Amino acid sequence: MTGIRIGGRAFRPRGAPGIAAAAFIVLAISLGNWQARRAEEKLELGRRLDEGAKGPVLSVSSARLDASALEHRRVSARGRFVARAVLLLDNKVLHGAAGYHVLTPLRLEGSEDLHVLVNRGWIAAGERSRLPAVPTPETVQTIEGIAVAPSRRFVELAPEAASGPLRQNLVPEREEKRLGLGLQPFVIEQTSDASDGLAREWERPDTGVDRHRGYALQWYSLAALAAVLYVALSFRRADSGRN
Repeated sequence: MTGIRIGGRAFRPRGAPGIAAAAFIVLAISLGNWQARRAEEKLELGRRLDEGAKGPVLSVSSARLDASALEHRRVSARGRFVARAVLLLDNKVLHGAAGYHVLTPLRLEGSEDLHVLVNRGWIAAGERSRLPAVPTPETVQTIEGIAVAPSRRFVELAPEAASGPLRQNLVPEREEKRLGLGLQPFVIEQTSDASDGLAREWERPDTGVDRHRGYALQWYSLAALAAVLYVALSFRRADSGRN
């Protein structure tokens, strides 16, 4: 059968290498598309944050609110912190130092059982065998910050222990049961000043866009390279037979 010929070589693809090359190309393109989508998602979140910063400060009341309607908006909440329920969210890095995010439920003024989790800021880890002591104000507080929905993009190899303040991931619905407190379905990243020694340098949601774009380009390049190599290696000498 006459096929494509270039010079003294004919295009004679083989089945197994062709299937392997096609599978890799499809996988690489899929991974490139995923990275490109992540970049666009982060850009959209950044735009929403910028738009929310221009709007008025919304009050977090004693009624349950819709997290999607408040996400990335400036909010204000007034109430008292529940000192017994301080949480430490692990594996948080600031300027290259390991530490924790300190989250404390704020009982909303005018409510007996509705609270909102406030991410009060970052504290250094110190010795891993000893959790840092975090001072908690006892008086009524007015907290201002940004409403955020905790990320659901995490993997748990085993269920977290319910005892103690340390957490690897934060799921408000799960904390409601563990703490025995009614919680709003979002977290306030505190931006208002407080004399608690905690650092409040919040990462923008569009951080890492260029990294995702770079990964996407790498995967697309690998897909193109695999296609070129497969075609090039499929050209064999015309007199080499059909083997």
